[in-house]
Amino acid sequence: CDRAFSTSGNMNTHKLSHTGDREFPCNHCDKSFHTSRNLKTHKLSHTGDKKFTCNQCDKAFSRSGNLKRHKLSHTGEKEFACNQCKKAFSQLGHLKTHKLLHTGEKEFFCTQCNRVFSTSNNMKTHKILHTGEKKFACTQCDKSFPTSSNLKKHKLSHTGEKKFSCNQCDKA
Repeated sequence: CDRAFSTSGNMNTHKLSHTGDREFPCNHCDKSFHTSRNLKTHKLSHTGDKKFTCNQCDKAFSRSGNLKRHKLSHTGEKEFACNQCKKAFSQLGHLKTHKLLHTGEKEFFCTQCNRVFSTSNNMKTHKILHTGEKKFACTQCDKSFPTSSNLKKHKLSHTGEKKFSCNQCDKA
């Protein structure tokens, strides 16, 4: 990639983001990290200690950076714009992920089936399919799912809620 660093240590740490290898797993959830520092920061999310509170909605965060990012949701401010299609984002990371759609760049590959992905998160989610593991159980029935997003979609079947409606007819 085109990133540059002032120290070799920082560059070596960055290189880990391209391999998809995450050698530091959280013992509270299924997330894992490239560095022990990132794991330590993540563990704050499990302590329940949320010192940083939004003054507009009272939502609380364990890290000041997360609060700062959250505050953009109230302003609607999107300072990071794509130079190819002008779509704008409130976070630089979201813009970088979006730009991969234009380049078609996919640098993360599954070692089991060689399928390629544009982000390490997409690859990690895919790898769960190979294990058959289904950690996310529905509390209302006996079904389990490989990802939290699959479970979230499933839960809508219990509520009957339909989040999307056609603006040209009455179907939801």
